[in-house]
Amino acid sequence: MKTLITGAFKYSKEQIEKLNSIGCETVFIQDEREKLDIDVSNIEAVICNGLFLYNDISKFKSLKFIQLTSAGFDRVDMEYIKNNNIEIHNAKGVYSAPMAEWVVLKILEIYKNTKFFIKNQDNKVWEKKRDLLELTDKTVTIVGCGNVGSEVAKRLKAFGCKINGVARRQVKYDYIDKVYSMEELNEALKISDIVVLTIALNEDTKHLFNKERFDVMKDEAVLVNVARGAIVKEEDLIEVLKCGKFMGVALDVMENEPLCVSSELWDFDRVLITPHNSFVSDKTGSRLFGMMCENLEKFILGRK
Repeated sequence: MKTLITGAFKYSKEQIEKLNSIGCETVFIQDEREKLDIDVSNIEAVICNGLFLYNDISKFKSLKFIQLTSAGFDRVDMEYIKNNNIEIHNAKGVYSAPMAEWVVLKILEIYKNTKFFIKNQDNKVWEKKRDLLELTDKTVTIVGCGNVGSEVAKRLKAFGCKINGVARRQVKYDYIDKVYSMEELNEALKISDIVVLTIALNEDTKHLFNKERFDVMKDEAVLVNVARGAIVKEEDLIEVLKCGKFMGVALDVMENEPLCVSSELWDFDRVLITPHNSFVSDKTGSRLFGMMCENLEKFILGRK
């Protein structure tokens, strides 16, 4: 099966040999953002991230299988996938643990005001701070109760937090005390000390968090976005931050990446920014490659 693989995943020589051994005739391209100068009409499988943001999927005439290295499906035309009977897999669960750890880290950095102590250490200043907070009994609302949201809930539950979830499916989730529907989002936000965004990006969730949502939230709430940047309307966030809203905001994702150097978000002392890096860990590579092989083997065997 002719399989296009890209630099979205760093393959070892042994891993490429493994793909070939399970029936993949691999073709490698490094940069997905460049227009392909090869004939892709006979490519049957693709392992990629944002390849189809920059290259026309309809040119892949023989395509029957896609393995994404991302957790979301928002970089692929899912209607085209469905209409052309293409099997597609995301990296479900691969990045959940490190992303959940990042969420906990940033909340604690805000609650324990680590910026203050780091600055003082840099300046060799010994000064106590008496207004630090703890997580015990805080109400956390996780918007999106998928793999990442569930891992966040598990970790924050161990700190003694009350965990609410906002989800489309009204089912019982481990570690979540109460589940609100999307229609009840504002009700959940009103009582939340911490709001964590782990929801998928689509037409319904783009700019879901705008000035209307921010106005509902507590002035001293903490907002964490580890989902997609466009879930948050950045111009509205900047506006409310200027008015003193939020104890702290942690952003690993932006509407446009990289974040422009002229963005005012850089200038707020209570905004913590990382460059879409929360998914990184020493474990994700092996998890993702194992998933790739398993999904490809099942697909190849299913065709025989």
